[in-house]
Amino acid sequence: MKLNLKSSLGNTGIVVPKIIYGTSYLGNLYRVLSPEEKLALISGWFACTEKPVVIDTAGKYGAGLALEEIGKGLARLDIDPSDIIISNKLGWYRVPLTSDEPTFEPGAWAGLENDCIQTFGYDEILKCVGQGNELLGGGYRSGLVSIHDPDEYLAAARDQADRERRFHGILESYRALFDLKAAGQVAAVGIGSKDWTIIRELFAHVPFDWVMLANSFTIYRHPDELMAFMERLDGTGVGIINSAVFHGGFLTGGQLFDYREVNPASDQGRILLGWREGFHRVCKQFRVSPGAASLQFGISHPAIASVALNTSKPEKMKRNVETIQREIPAGFWDALKNEGLLEQGYPYL
Repeated sequence: MKLNLKSSLGNTGIVVPKIIYGTSYLGNLYRVLSPEEKLALISGWFACTEKPVVIDTAGKYGAGLALEEIGKGLARLDIDPSDIIISNKLGWYRVPLTSDEPTFEPGAWAGLENDCIQTFGYDEILKCVGQGNELLGGGYRSGLVSIHDPDEYLAAARDQADRERRFHGILESYRALFDLKAAGQVAAVGIGSKDWTIIRELFAHVPFDWVMLANSFTIYRHPDELMAFMERLDGTGVGIINSAVFHGGFLTGGQLFDYREVNPASDQGRILLGWREGFHRVCKQFRVSPGAASLQFGISHPAIASVALNTSKPEKMKRNVETIQREIPAGFWDALKNEGLLEQGYPYL
C-alpha cells in the first residue's frame, strides 16, 4: 500500500504527502546502521509514498553523515532529483573531529568521524546551506530550509544581553535564507521548534512560509492557545508540519517523555502515567492501538499539511502508511472526551 494522500503546504505551492520521513537514524543516532540498512530505509520512502517524497534532515544529524548517506543512497537508487524534496534544518556546521568523541550531544551519536559546531548569522548560515548541498552531492539540493532548534539556542543564553545577541543572529540567518529564496535557490523558508512559543515570537519578525511543531500538538497536549496560533498561521497561508506526536515514544509505552526519564514519584510523573493508563484502557476497549490514535490525532487539525515520522525500520514505514489511512470509530474519540483524556470541545474528531 502506498500513501497517496497529499496536501498543499500553505501558500508555498508545494504539495506534500501526509507523511514526511525523518532521517536522524541515517546519521547513526544511538547505533551504527549498516550500509544495507540505510539503503533499505531510503528505498522504503519510495516504496511507501507517491512521489515526490519529502524528507527532513539536518547538518546536526551525525555531523553531516545523514546528508552524505541520503545523497549516496539516492544516487544508488537512481532517484531523479525532481522525485524528492529535501528539508534541511540549518545552524550546525561540520568540522574535523579532534577529540575521542564529538562535542555535541554526547552519547547520542555512534561511530562518527566528524564533529559539528552551532553557528548562526548571515554568512554562517549560507556556509551551512552550501555544505549541506555539497554533502548531498549528485545534483540533490535542499528545497525547504529552516533554522534548527532556535528554542534551545535561545534557552542557552547566559543573560538577557546574550539572548538579544543570539536572537539577532537568528534574524540574520533568516535574512540570508530569504535572500536565497528570492534568488530561486530554495523553494520555501520555515522553522522547527520544540517550544511553539518561540515560533510565535519569531513570527513577529520573520514571514515564515511553513513551520514544524514538535512535542506541541499531540493527543496528550493541545492547548487552546496553540490551536489559536495554528489557525492564525493557516489564515495567513503558512503551512504547518507536525512532528514528535508520540512524545518521544511515551504515549505508546516508552519510558521517556519528550526524551527525558519519567519519575513515577513526582507530581508530573503521576499525571503523565495516570493519563497514559486511561488512554491505553480506552484504546484496548475499542481495539485501537495507542500509536494509531496518536498519529491520527496528530493530523486531525485541518491546518496541518503533514506529519513527520522517524523510524530505523522500513516495516514500520509500511505500518504508519496503513495506520494513517485506517478509519477509527467516532465512539473512540467520544470515549476519550468523556474520560477527560481529550478536550471535550475539540471540534475535529
